[in-house]
Amino acid sequence: MAVRIGVIGAGAIGKDHARRINQVLTGARIVAVSDVSAENAQALRADIAPEATVFATGEELVASDAVDALLVTSWGATHEQYVLAAIAAGKPCFCEKPLATTAEGAKRIVDAEVAFGRRLVQVGFMRRYDTGYRMLKRVVDEEIGTPLMVHAAHRNPSVPESYVTPMAIHDTLIHEIDVFRWLLDDDYVSAQVVYPRTTAHSHSRLKDPQIVLLETARGVRIDVEIFVNCRYGYDIQCQIVGEEGLANLPDPMAIQVRKNAALQTPILTDWKQRFIDSYDVELQDFIDAAAEGTASGPSSWDGYVAAVTSDACVLAQEQSGSIIPIALPVRPSLYV
Repeated sequence: MAVRIGVIGAGAIGKDHARRINQVLTGARIVAVSDVSAENAQALRADIAPEATVFATGEELVASDAVDALLVTSWGATHEQYVLAAIAAGKPCFCEKPLATTAEGAKRIVDAEVAFGRRLVQVGFMRRYDTGYRMLKRVVDEEIGTPLMVHAAHRNPSVPESYVTPMAIHDTLIHEIDVFRWLLDDDYVSAQVVYPRTTAHSHSRLKDPQIVLLETARGVRIDVEIFVNCRYGYDIQCQIVGEEGLANLPDPMAIQVRKNAALQTPILTDWKQRFIDSYDVELQDFIDAAAEGTASGPSSWDGYVAAVTSDACVLAQEQSGSIIPIALPVRPSLYV
């Protein structure tokens, strides 16, 4: 029997995830939708899920006996309330990042899930499902020995004027924060941010580029270049140096062309294309777990740790050069 999924948040990402569930993946169907914009909700229903019921509020959707599991793709500030409602109802929930807009909010979700006694939440950190990152993790686990250092970069061709310095952490680095913990099976203990010369393509409210330095509990040192006005393309790089060798994240597959006395390889400019296949894999993982009444993949605890680490990195931005400690409570046994 197909898992009956309700979508809360019918904007671009919600609509795209609903399309995947109804048209690409197996084992589920969209039966309900809610959005603060009735027009958005009706558009998703008309275009993708004509049999779905439109609910006036997310809370009403969660409470419906016709809904088995939830897809929370609404505005970030609303995620906490809907995820908490899903846990209270005992329904598996896929929540796009952020799990909550504060570490305290994420911790409330962790506490609620622990009290419920079973994992119900999967957070949308899709890089764990990317083929390249999975290849990299296998090599890190099996071939290059104990990890010592990580060198990484997250580059965007440009960002809008509304993008300001803290967003380099909350909107950009957040994916690296999660995926490095997963790659290394390690937690962070400190963060530091330093600023090189600012690009002329930035503006007064954005220091760009910046370098984030992280240290893990096992002593791995990580440096991440965040450069969101690099101009040339959307480029994600990661190199892990181990005791026996090093491993690089593969670039997306592309055709190499020899033409006009030049050797050329195209570089993506749209972040959605870089990880498009991983969205299919992560949502299929959610469907398969939801069919068993639980959740898989990145957990509420992972969302909480990402929030705590993000807060430390923003503080490090404000105190450039200072080393900011990162402290976490004991991980609950539910997430071990």
